[in-house]
Amino acid sequence: MNKGPYYLSTAIAYTSGKPHIGNTYEIVLADAICRFKRLEGYDVYFQTGTDEHGQKIQEKAAAAGITPQQFVDNVAGEIKRIWDVMNTSYDRFVRTTDPMHERKVQQIFQKLYDQGDIYKSEYEGMYCTPCESFWTESQLVDGKCPDCGGPVHPAKEEAYFFKMSKYAPRLMKHIEEHPGFIQPEARKNEMVNNFLKPGLQDLCVSRTSFTWGVPVTFDPKHVVYVWIDALSNYITFPGYEIDGKHGEQYRKYWPADVHLIGKDILRFHTIYWPILLMALDQPLPKQVFGHPWVAMADGKMSKSKGNVIYADDLVELFGVDAVRYYLLHEIPFASDGTLTYDLLMERINSDLANILGNLVNRTIAMSHKYSGGVLSDHAVPGDFDRELIDLCLATPGRVASKMDQLRVADAIDEIFTLLRRANKYIDETTPWVLAKDENNHARLDTVLYNLLETIRFSATLLAPFLPETAERIFRQLNIAPSDWESLGSFGALEAGHRLGEGEILFARIDIPKKTGEIQAMLAQRAKAALPALELEPQNEETVDFNTFCKSDFRAVKVKACEAVKKSDKLLRFTLDDGTGVDRQILSGIHKFYEPEQLVGKTLLAIVNLPPRKMMGLESCGMLLSAVHKEKGEEKLQLIMLDDAIPAGAKLC
Repeated sequence: MNKGPYYLSTAIAYTSGKPHIGNTYEIVLADAICRFKRLEGYDVYFQTGTDEHGQKIQEKAAAAGITPQQFVDNVAGEIKRIWDVMNTSYDRFVRTTDPMHERKVQQIFQKLYDQGDIYKSEYEGMYCTPCESFWTESQLVDGKCPDCGGPVHPAKEEAYFFKMSKYAPRLMKHIEEHPGFIQPEARKNEMVNNFLKPGLQDLCVSRTSFTWGVPVTFDPKHVVYVWIDALSNYITFPGYEIDGKHGEQYRKYWPADVHLIGKDILRFHTIYWPILLMALDQPLPKQVFGHPWVAMADGKMSKSKGNVIYADDLVELFGVDAVRYYLLHEIPFASDGTLTYDLLMERINSDLANILGNLVNRTIAMSHKYSGGVLSDHAVPGDFDRELIDLCLATPGRVASKMDQLRVADAIDEIFTLLRRANKYIDETTPWVLAKDENNHARLDTVLYNLLETIRFSATLLAPFLPETAERIFRQLNIAPSDWESLGSFGALEAGHRLGEGEILFARIDIPKKTGEIQAMLAQRAKAALPALELEPQNEETVDFNTFCKSDFRAVKVKACEAVKKSDKLLRFTLDDGTGVDRQILSGIHKFYEPEQLVGKTLLAIVNLPPRKMMGLESCGMLLSAVHKEKGEEKLQLIMLDDAIPAGAKLC
C-alpha cells in the first residue's frame, strides 16, 4: 500500500567538530519519524548531511595545519559514522562541498541578483565568529551574541544583501493561513512577535573576510554566505534546477513535509528560507518543526567540564536501542530535556528490562515449556481476553495519531500501555496455574496465543523506535516483520507455527557497577581534554625596561602572502604597516599555514629589527607567534589581532 511521497529533512550538521549526544538527538528523532511513515506505507525520502563552508571552519583548519577541505572531509566522515552507529535510515547524506550543490548555489545567487532581490552595499555591525552572524547593538544580550552568548566584535565589510522586507508581508500571510507551518505553537509565536512584526532588515548574503565558501561568479572576491549556501541544500540535492527542468526526485517529493531542526536555528528556517523560496517562485515546505535541546544534568555540555558525551560512548555502555529509547521517550515535545546517567539506567531497568523484556522473555519461555514452542488453534475465550485484544486493535491508531503530531514520546507511551496491559494479563490468567491441570491446556494455549499476538503488535509498532530490538523479537517469534495492514486484525499468527529460541532483550543493569564504569570514562575524557603541553621554560634573565621599550610592536595587515620558491618553510608576506609603503617580512611557518589562509588577517609584528637576508630576499621585521609542543608535536599559532585595529597601530 503506497500512501504517497513523504520528504523529511534534518538540518545539516556544521562540520566544526564531532557531534555530541545533544546534536545526535535530531537524527534519531528524524529516523523514528521516517521509519514510522514507511511502516504506514508512505514512500519516504529522508535527507541529512553536513554544512561545510564558513569562517569558523577555515580558522579551525588553519589551526590544525590542514586545508579546509581536508578538515571537513574528516569531520563529515565522523558525523556520518555517528549517524550510522545510531542505526539511522537516511536515504541521502549530503555535503555542501559537493560540486553539483556549489554550481546550483551560484545559479541561485545569480538569479536573485538578476531579478533585483540582491544588491551590493556595506555591512557594519557587531560580529559573532562562531555563529557567523552580524548583530546590531540593540540585538545583543548583555553585550553578547543573542544566539550563542559568546563575545562579538565590531566588523565592517562590503557585502551583498537580500531584500527580505520585500517578501515579509507575503510570509506573514502564509503563516496566518497555514497554522501548522511552524511547530510547536510557541515557536511560531516567537518568530512572528520577535522578528516579523518588528520588521525585517535586509539580509547579508555574501562575505569577503574569508575565502572558504562558494565564490560569487560575477564578483569572485565574495563568497556566498551560509543562508543561501546551506539552506538551499533541501532543494539542490533532490534535483532543483534553476531553469525549471527539475529532476524526478524534486518533482516527486518537493515541497518537503517536514524540516526537522533545532530551536536555535528556527529563524533561519522559518523566515530566511521561506522568503528565499518565494523569491525563487518555489512552494514552501509544509512544516518546520523546532525540536528542543538535550542538556546534561550539570548544564550545557562543555569540553572544559569534561561532561561532553558522545553517542558512540553511550552505545558502548548501554546499547544502541537503549540510547534511542531514552532520547525518543525522555525528551519533551516542546521543552528542553536532560540526560542523566541515573535516569537512563533507571529507564533501561524499569521500561526496557522489566516491562518489554520481561513480557517477551516470560511468554516465549512459557510457550516452549508448556506447548513445545508450537502455536495451537485452540480458541477458548476467558476473562480479560477481550480487553487485551481491543487494546491491541486500538493502539496502532493511537500511535499514528500521536506521530501525526510528531509527539514521539507520547506514541511510545501508547505502545508501553499495551505492554503493561499484557504483563497484567499474565498475572490475571496465571498460565503456570493453568498448566497444572490437563483440562485447562486448551485455555492455556489461548492465553499464550493472545500474548504472542500482542507481542507481534508491539514489535511492529516498536520497530521505528527500537529497530534492532524489534528484529530480535520477530526472530524469537520466527516470523518476518509485520506490516501496517497486518495490524488491522487480531490473529495473524497461524496455528502450528513454531517459535524461535528465546533470548534476553535487555539485561538489568547493576547500577553501582555501571556507575563506576561511567565515572572512569568521564575521568579519562576530562584528562584527555587537557592537552599534553610542553612549554619552553621561562627565561630568568631580566631585560632592562628602557631596552624593552625600544621594541616597536605594530599591527600589520596581510595584503599578500606566497610561498618562497625552493624553500619548504618560508612564507613571504606583503604587509600594510600604516606607513603607506609595503613592508616585506619572511617567516618560516609554511608547515603551519597555507598562504591563502592568511591574506586579509591582522597580525602583530616587531618592525624595528635590522633587515636580514633569507633565500636572497630581505625580511624587514618579525611576525609574532605562540609556540608550544602538544603530545610531542610542535605547534605554532600566529598572534592574530581584531580586524578593527588599523594597520600601524602601536601595541604597548
